[in-house]
Amino acid sequence: MAVYKMTPTKANLIKAKNSLQFSKKGFELLDRKRTVLIREMMSLIDEAEKVQEEIASNFEEAYKALQLANMTMGQNSVEEIAMSLEKEEGFEILPKSVMGTEIPYIKYEERPFSTEYGFFRTNPTFDKAVLKFINIRYLIYNLAQIENSAFKLAVEIKKTQKRANALEKIQIPRYTREIKFIQEVLEEKEREDFFRLKKVKAKKK
Repeated sequence: MAVYKMTPTKANLIKAKNSLQFSKKGFELLDRKRTVLIREMMSLIDEAEKVQEEIASNFEEAYKALQLANMTMGQNSVEEIAMSLEKEEGFEILPKSVMGTEIPYIKYEERPFSTEYGFFRTNPTFDKAVLKFINIRYLIYNLAQIENSAFKLAVEIKKTQKRANALEKIQIPRYTREIKFIQEVLEEKEREDFFRLKKVKAKKK
């Protein structure tokens, strides 16, 4: 049998009822948050799979073009021209909020391709390889953003699930039992007071 520490008074009954209502509202909000986060995470997982496939496809095409460029231009010439290409462009990692959860947003600018080498030294297969690798760079930015966001959402989902379970399995049943206990004690007290009052009236008569 459960042992309750609170005094069974009307004030404590009101307090327990308010706590129960607050816990139920909190559970509803957490459950809604969990649903939104799971939906968002599943969407990111689907998106990540598509981007991974696109990266794999681009890598395959880029390496094929690079092999042809090595064969037609010579590997030394390809390596020399590749060294003159523009290095990685700058990007910013900014915060973005999803249901109060901060996820990363990578901000970068896709600039039009401009060569730093003369076309007379290359051929179309080399240019194709360069364009493919530049596109892969942007795809990797996107994939990094998606995977980091999915990870952060997964961590937040776990925390939200834990809080929701605490309310559903512990707090709500506890306040429900407390309310039932206080109500039963108060009702019993009211019955005793009623019979006592009847006896007093009977004696007076």
